[in-house]
Amino acid sequence: MGEYFFMFIDTIFGFFALFVLVKFLGKSQLNTLTPFDFISAIILGELVGNALFEKKAGITEMAFIMVLWGLLLYITEMISQKYKGSRAALEGQPSIIIHRGYLMYDALKKNRLDLNQLQHLLRSKDVFSLEEVEYAVFETDGTISVLKKSDYQTPTKSDINIPPSPVKLATTVISDGEIVWDNLKEAKLTEQWLINELKQQNVYAVEEIFYAEWQGEQQKLFVMPYYTVGKGT
Repeated sequence: MGEYFFMFIDTIFGFFALFVLVKFLGKSQLNTLTPFDFISAIILGELVGNALFEKKAGITEMAFIMVLWGLLLYITEMISQKYKGSRAALEGQPSIIIHRGYLMYDALKKNRLDLNQLQHLLRSKDVFSLEEVEYAVFETDGTISVLKKSDYQTPTKSDINIPPSPVKLATTVISDGEIVWDNLKEAKLTEQWLINELKQQNVYAVEEIFYAEWQGEQQKLFVMPYYTVGKGT
């Protein structure tokens, strides 16, 4: 009977300790579950499970394990936020697997996706034909983001007799106060062009910008300064 009592106490403690740990790490750990986060969750569950059924392990040992593991996850998250170069290794990078309506075979192979898996992911986005897709991005959490061709967007332009227009994929040119040089070069843009665009919006330093994206010559540069970040819930 005593063993069941101690198991009851350990379980209650483990439940509330996990709740506190999830609150401490933040919602992003649940919303963007990367492969590293997935492995971490499995290991944490294994550690708590072993502590529950190990006679020599009590609340003190369980608390030590959970605090230690929580600190490791927190430090890893802080490293990825502070040092941008570590994000690719810790969180992975999204991959464009359909580009301007063409399937990128190398990207599929790199991400170990076959055609059936791709079709399954597309169907989850209400896309039942590859012909409908202009761009598809395979995200780091295993989901897919889809930008349909203009003819297939809702409501479709063909339904209201409007000629189709080219679809543009937004290009990130500033992230966390730094210029994304590869994207700027791929879009055939220059640093001077970017500076001039920022000045038109009364911004005189790249460091003031949290995020900026460009969608083509017909669109104005979208800028999100640091002072606008964090508003709302």
